Amino acid sequence: MSSKPIKIVISGGGTGGHIFPAIAIADAMRSRFPDCKLLFVGALGRMEMQKVPQAGYEIKGLWISGFQRNLSYRNLSFPFKLILSMVRAWLILKRFSPDVVIGVGGYASGPTLRAAISLKIPTLIQEQNSFPGVTNRVLGKKVNTICVAYDHMETWFPKERTVLTGNPLRKTAVDIAGKKSEALKFFGLSPDKPVLLVVGGSQGAHSINKAIGAHLKDLVIAGIQLIWQTGESYFHRAVIQVEHDAMQETIKPHVFINRMDLAYAAATLIVSRAGAIAISEIAVVGKPAIFVPLPTASENHQMKNALRLSEDEAALVVENMHAEKQLIKEVTSLITDTKRLELMSAKLERFAITDAADRIANEITSLLKHEH
Repeated sequence: MSSKPIKIVISGGGTGGHIFPAIAIADAMRSRFPDCKLLFVGALGRMEMQKVPQAGYEIKGLWISGFQRNLSYRNLSFPFKLILSMVRAWLILKRFSPDVVIGVGGYASGPTLRAAISLKIPTLIQEQNSFPGVTNRVLGKKVNTICVAYDHMETWFPKERTVLTGNPLRKTAVDIAGKKSEALKFFGLSPDKPVLLVVGGSQGAHSINKAIGAHLKDLVIAGIQLIWQTGESYFHRAVIQVEHDAMQETIKPHVFINRMDLAYAAATLIVSRAGAIAISEIAVVGKPAIFVPLPTASENHQMKNALRLSEDEAALVVENMHAEKQLIKEVTSLITDTKRLELMSAKLERFAITDAADRIANEITSLLKHEH
């Protein structure tokens, strides 16, 4: 490789599920090539425009949004946004002149990767889900390398260019070794009772919150302690309910959990949405889980992610519409079934990839070598 600094563009975002892997890839490349220049390209108004600078990287925004699947006036502006984003992405790449362009999914990655392909810049995409979105399926035909998180992805991508790497994760979230007693102290919980961790994504999940809120007394009666990430919209109601029924000893609501490592370390069982990154983190920490997939996720990918694990007996799945009736029944019967919990933990091992960011960095490095 030449002596001039390597230049890398990483594009995509929209949700934490795209942004955190993108930052993990950037961190891995920076530790490998400390003088490399990194530039992110995101969608204006989306959370990457805040999260990426907070992680210490520069970002440029495209005026792009998703195409609404239902009839919507917002679709009228879509062709203009797409053309303008293509032009802006092309200009960004011409000026920055990257050695490689990486797409992680999300609105901005389509125009950026298309521009890179037209400029004959080496390209790589990272697909987090077991069922790829439209953008990555289209790009997969033309990019140099496709990094995937699940095996058997050749249905959608050319086998010879597809590499199983796993999803890059925040090391701070999954480093739980030897932290159980610290975790129980941190959340104010007893070591003698099982702990249920409920996370519905960074915004919380209304159907999961409703199902948990309706059965708090059942959890207390069953001797189950709860760490409950409610999200902003449900937090106030959860606190009032917990205080009204004097359940502060065992039920611990939080708007957002910053110390996910301690939450995972304390948990006996987890209830979660089935986003790709949540599943990857849960597999790496090896904690049994009940997934309640978000039904509005594009192309129902959360259900498909969760079913890949439940078919292997590595997790349980409760449909969103049945959460209020079924979720607590499943929790109370599973959390005390030690044999089944152990089996689920063991089955999760085949889904756990701890060095995904390094594996992806290897693929990027090999593209760079071909270039120079």
